[in-house]
Order: sequence, then C-alpha cells, then structure tokens
Amino acid sequence: MIDTKKEQERDELHRAIWAIADELRGAVDGWDFKNYVLGTMFYRYISENLVNYVNEGEIEAGNTEFDYAAMADEDAEEAREGLVEEKGFFILPSELFQNVLKAAPNDENLNVTLETVFRHIEESAKGSDSESSFAGLFDDFDVNSNKLGSTVAKRNDKLVKLLNGVNSMNLGDVKHRDIDAFGDAYEYLMTMYASNAGKSDGEFFTPADVSELLTRLGTVGKTEINKVYDPACGSGSLLLKAEKVLGKDAVRTGFYGQEINITTYNLCRINMFLHDVGFDKFSIACEDTLTAPQHWDDEPFELIVSNPPYSIKWKGDDDPILINDPRFSPAGVLAPKSKADLAFIMHSLSWLASNGTAAIVCFPGIMYRGGKEQKIRKYLIDNNFIDCIIQLPSNLFFGTSIANCIMVLKKGKTDNNVLFIDASNECVKVTNNNKLTADNIDHIVEAFVKRSDVEHFTHLASYDEVSKNNYNLSVSTYVEAEDTREKIDIVKLNAEIEEIVAREQVLRDEIAKIIAEIEV
Repeated sequence: MIDTKKEQERDELHRAIWAIADELRGAVDGWDFKNYVLGTMFYRYISENLVNYVNEGEIEAGNTEFDYAAMADEDAEEAREGLVEEKGFFILPSELFQNVLKAAPNDENLNVTLETVFRHIEESAKGSDSESSFAGLFDDFDVNSNKLGSTVAKRNDKLVKLLNGVNSMNLGDVKHRDIDAFGDAYEYLMTMYASNAGKSDGEFFTPADVSELLTRLGTVGKTEINKVYDPACGSGSLLLKAEKVLGKDAVRTGFYGQEINITTYNLCRINMFLHDVGFDKFSIACEDTLTAPQHWDDEPFELIVSNPPYSIKWKGDDDPILINDPRFSPAGVLAPKSKADLAFIMHSLSWLASNGTAAIVCFPGIMYRGGKEQKIRKYLIDNNFIDCIIQLPSNLFFGTSIANCIMVLKKGKTDNNVLFIDASNECVKVTNNNKLTADNIDHIVEAFVKRSDVEHFTHLASYDEVSKNNYNLSVSTYVEAEDTREKIDIVKLNAEIEEIVAREQVLRDEIAKIIAEIEV
C-alpha cells in the first residue's frame, strides 16, 4: 500500500532538488552540468558514509563523544589501511565534504582543493581490491572548466554554490533514512536531466517505469537471483532495479555491466555507491561490448536486462574473427554492419544462464526486416529461445517517439510457443511523454505469466505459426488491433437523412412563398 504522506514528502524533495540543480547550472547545459551535481552528491555521500562507519565503531567501543570529522589528519592516517580494506577508500578528515564545505567561502584555491581531494580519494584505492571501482571516477568533474566560469574566481564562486546547493538537499542522515534518499535523488536527477536534454543525450536513458517492467518480466517467480547483467548499462538504473523489485540483498553475487561511453560509465559507478552497493559487489567495465566483452569470467547471468542503442553501426563481417566468436557463431551469420541490434541479442543469449531470463528493449525493425536479421530470428525461433514479444506504447522513451518492443529470451522454456502481447495502449499521457502506470505494468506481467489468448491483447503462437509467417515477430502479425472507430447504423442514418431532406423541402417551400409575396 502506498504511503501518501511519504510520497508527498518525496515529491517535495524532488522539486527542491531539481530547483537547486536548475539554479546551479546557470549558463551550463543541463546534460553537461549533471556531472557536477551528481559528482558532488557522491562526494557528500561517501564522506557521510565513512564518518558514520567510523563513528559507529568507536561508539560501540564506548567512545561516545568520538567524531571522525574532528580528528587530526595525522591521527586518522593510522586507520587508512583498515578502512581501505573494509570500505574500499579513505578520506582524511580535512578533506571530508563537510569540512571542505565550511572552508569553501574563504578558500581562494577551492578549485585546487577539490582537485586534490578527488585525486586523493581515487589514489586511496590504488593497489587494493577496490581500485577498479574508484579509478578515474572524478574525471568528468573538471574544476577548471570554462563551463563553470571564465576566471578562477568565477569558477570558485560556482563551486561554492554547488557545494552549498548539494549540502542543502534534504537527503537525511545516512544511518537513519528509511528510503534510499541518495540513490533516489540520483535517479530523479538523471530522469529530469534526460527529459530536458533532447535526443542527443537523453535518448538511451531508460525511464523508471520501463526498467520496472523489464525487471518484473525477468524475475517472475523468483525472490532472489544470483547475478544481474546489462551489456549496455548506461548509468546503471536498470541493473539496480533488480534489488528494488526483489528487495535488499536479493541479488546475491552482484551487479555486472559494460558501457562504452566513459562519462556514463563513471556515472554508473557513482550510482552503484549512492545505492549503497559495496565495491566488491559490482563490476562495471568501459569498453565496446560487442567487440571487447569484459565479463567472460563472470557469465552466465541469471538475469539480463538491457536497453541497448538502436541500430548503431558495428564491425560485423568486416572483422573475420567475429563469425567464429562463440556468442555469434551459432546463428551462422552476423548482424548487419549498419544495425547491431541483433548482435546485442545474440551476446545476451550467449551469456544467459540455463535458468535465467533476458528482457531486452528492441527497435521494432528487427522484428520484421529480411536478410541477415531474418536468418538470426530463424535461429532464435528454431532453437526455442524466444519466450515473448511485447509491443510497447509510443513516446515512452526520452528523445524518441518510437514505439519500441521488448524481447524476452529463455534457455529453459517449457513449451515451444511464443507469446505476443500488444501493450501499445497500456499507458497514460504525462506532459509530452507516455508513462506506464503500476496497473499497466501489472496487467502486462499478468498476461506474460498466464500465456493465454485474449482478443486484441495477447496471442500464444505455435512454432508452426511463426515459421509460416517467415519468422516475422511483429506483434501486429499475431494480435489484431481493436477497431475503435464508431460503428454506424446505416438504416438509422438513412432515416435521419430522409428526415433532413424532407425538412429542407418544407423550408424551401416556405421561402418560395415569402419571395412570391414580396414580388407581388
């Protein structure tokens, strides 16, 4: 049951956070400035997280007045090794967010101070198990960028406002919050930045409602999973949704993802920390998934959720090695060089566990186009890997009005059929976009579980039916859309027309009489 008061407080917090973020950016483009706001939130979070961790340990030991933030740096150094081992990083008391914040208004070298602090945080993890989680994490937080101001003084003034703005975000105490305030604020800001960014930057950010649907589809009948993976993980919102749907600690081994864009890759790692995922429980890599996959030693995965980029170019058969790659070779053909969509599908299928499910957002063209794509669809159907195809409404995603689909893959199917769901009307309009409500998601998932025919909504197609349709997987081929046009009673309409004609004749006769009288 929804707690209305809590939801109202959450909405108020969101409005306040966006107002702060919007005011801070000034002349800086929102999509660019998100790195500063989210990076500062991360700096605040790990500072508070470390202080709370150390203080709790001391208080439990009987030192009730202890405060790590008030310690001298040289005394704190003694705890460095142990904290890096336990938390994955170390911050000197003088370099904590709250202490840098206090000194910021009078620090003429604030840009240098922050640059040094960020370097020290990253360096603290070097040589430890957490090194890959922290390396280059602040690379996109450029304190000397002209985007912040044309002079050092102007840039520092903006940095002071940034620190104060993030500090004023009412995110609660790390140890007492009953909602994942930092993580929730991060997701909200990413959503707002994406919706305001336009096609160039917001297009591949997966909205929370779609993330929820993908994860629900992938975890039907499960209360926990071993590992979750996203081959095009973006800022990580899809990966983290698994824990939100199933519950804290329901992802036993961890979160795995790969992202080609280095800025988004850094945001993804920040997102993991802000959602309280330990450095030893996630592995995010920055490389091209299709040509340089980084998680060979971690596959297979029980849950794969993804919204890969639509119809991007890739090497394809220009690289003679790829046709022998165990991920792609079973189909006997590679996805076209101009459309990598089905390469992502084949990659995900290859790394899917035998008891697992993959739920992937797809560009609709891959469902019906011929040539190599048809051959790959034939392989998928002939080997009984496709469980369900769902047609989504249009305007669900930022920066594109395309009505995308979801393909659900399984290796351990219990039947040889494919379920088709027409969910194109399962939405409500919110400003310029459509949105899946909780009821919409429930309705789709319920249909996915039942696997039965419902007129104008679902159809369970046999293997023979799909093969006879030349392996066309468009939902409209199998589910007839409801004719919502108004039905017209021809007999009644003709009677009404006759009546109108008769009335017109009466009026004409009366007008003729009037004219005749005037002429006389």
